[in-house]
Amino acid sequence: MTELDETTFDAAVAGKPVLVDFWAPWCRPCKALDPILAELPIEVARVNIDEEPGIASRFDILSIPTVVLFARGEALGSVVGLRPKKYFDAWLAEMLPAAEADGLDA
Repeated sequence: MTELDETTFDAAVAGKPVLVDFWAPWCRPCKALDPILAELPIEVARVNIDEEPGIASRFDILSIPTVVLFARGEALGSVVGLRPKKYFDAWLAEMLPAAEADGLDA
């Protein structure tokens, strides 16, 4: 998983769909979410909200873990809290075709 910061964030979310995990090292649910995100069939990056509060503020991240689906620089949807892999599979199955229909897959 790629760690994003102010200098890398915009470029990382500018193209094809990518999940961004907003997390913190002290957050136990965030740590429990790591292996679930690693199994998903999509690129996943992460933002440590303690080190990058400006990015978290920019996207109104009020609770962690929060996972946001981005494509072409736009936030398409989010999941707040720890959820099972089946939840993310169903969510992505719904969200990714919509992104592709809008021409956001490239």
